[in-house]
Amino acid sequence: MSDPILKLEGVFTDIAQYHILQGVDLDVPRGAVTMLLGRNGVGKTTTLRTIIGHWRARKGRILLDGEDITTTPTPAIARLGVGFVPEDMGIFADLTVEENMILAAVSGPLDPNRLERVFAAFPPLKTFWRAEAGNLSGGQKQMLSIARVMAEERRLYLIDELTKGLAPAIISTMARALRDLKARGASILLVEQNFAVAKALGDHAHVMDDGRVIWSGAMAELAGDADLQERLMGLSVEA
Repeated sequence: MSDPILKLEGVFTDIAQYHILQGVDLDVPRGAVTMLLGRNGVGKTTTLRTIIGHWRARKGRILLDGEDITTTPTPAIARLGVGFVPEDMGIFADLTVEENMILAAVSGPLDPNRLERVFAAFPPLKTFWRAEAGNLSGGQKQMLSIARVMAEERRLYLIDELTKGLAPAIISTMARALRDLKARGASILLVEQNFAVAKALGDHAHVMDDGRVIWSGAMAELAGDADLQERLMGLSVEA
């Protein structure tokens, strides 16, 4: 794989006494959507949180555009153009949608053109611009969580469980927004349990088990091989 935007080399991460990541190797190709797949509890979320600096790798290297960011603090990683959408969405419930967006634009005032792209992707956010984020529906909160990382120019988006608990119509909206980001040149690493979504969005895939990557390849290859899905992830039917 030529010139990946992100590369993990033999990354080990411990949380308290637990050895969660046990030598993760993966590449994230530039300008593509890369899926991080696997059963619950195999280390996918820990991988994202280690990349963004919430957890510190005990061993190994994390390279962003060839620069070693293994020990770089989270705010500095964000300033390098990495956006992170956590599974819990990471929004401020007692602030308005507008205030959430203003706080996300750390480098200065919200860019009007970028804001128009956000509204085009997620029209309800314009409707509820002055409303408290805590009063939004679950799908609208997820829209806001994505919109917050769109408030700044990003080279790389790390997104954890984009579609968890969302209705199909909201999932379609999310998928369109990610395709638009990709079309604008962004690179995306996406943890996703919904295999149909992974199949529809992913260009590449890494499958994790027991704290390491056990398979890497084209998403189309994995999507077209039910036996491989069963062996890697225990999927009993082709989604």
